[in-house]
Amino acid sequence: MTEKFKNIINNLVEEFNFKDEKDFKLIVLFGLLGDFDSFEYAINLKKFIDNHEEKNLSIFAIAIGNQNGKEKFCKFTGFCEENLIVVSDNEIHNNLEISRGLDIGLGGWINMLLMLSGINSFKTIKEVIRGYTGDRKAKQIYSELDNINVLKFLKISGNSFRQVFGDGYLRPFELATFRLNNMNEIIQNWSDYIIDEKYLPQRGASFLLNDKNKVIYKFFSSDVLGYSSNMRDPLRFLSDLIKE
Repeated sequence: MTEKFKNIINNLVEEFNFKDEKDFKLIVLFGLLGDFDSFEYAINLKKFIDNHEEKNLSIFAIAIGNQNGKEKFCKFTGFCEENLIVVSDNEIHNNLEISRGLDIGLGGWINMLLMLSGINSFKTIKEVIRGYTGDRKAKQIYSELDNINVLKFLKISGNSFRQVFGDGYLRPFELATFRLNNMNEIIQNWSDYIIDEKYLPQRGASFLLNDKNKVIYKFFSSDVLGYSSNMRDPLRFLSDLIKE
């Protein structure tokens, strides 16, 4: 790890006051607020905190967006509004050498569509397919008590997945349904979540720091729907590294 990298991380902690008395802090660099990965990652982080009642971890995030988008994003995902910083460009991402994604010179929309088709985003197709076929080695998303609104007009219960596919694993169409709801929220509030389409391909990164602000884990995303090295259990690195 270079001295430049260490200085950038330390400067982020100071500039945005990412400080507390806890033993660990996770700093996440989202791309645009309206990126699929930003929504999915934020929701999973909220669930992790809720499920583990983790007292040794604080989570901070930086995303490309505006204040309106930030408020809507946090309301929808449950991510702590006080711990999310929005910036107007990808300067911080560039300083940390986070992947900008594909750029063929035809604009952010074309670049993103090509990445969704697997071009310069090799794991994306596999992850999209997994959303429809399910995954016996991944955890289920919905409990039987959950009420799910699909595109606001079709309402189903989590019990529907249990009745058709059983319990205890990621069922077929379950992840796809979850992502469809996220996409619907993005589309309905496009101008707030997507402040500049040229940043659509911008990927993110994660940095876990100890109480000395030393980076003990880092991950740089290069794929759409690839915000973790293990998408079957995206937050496994936290479970492995964070100890009470």
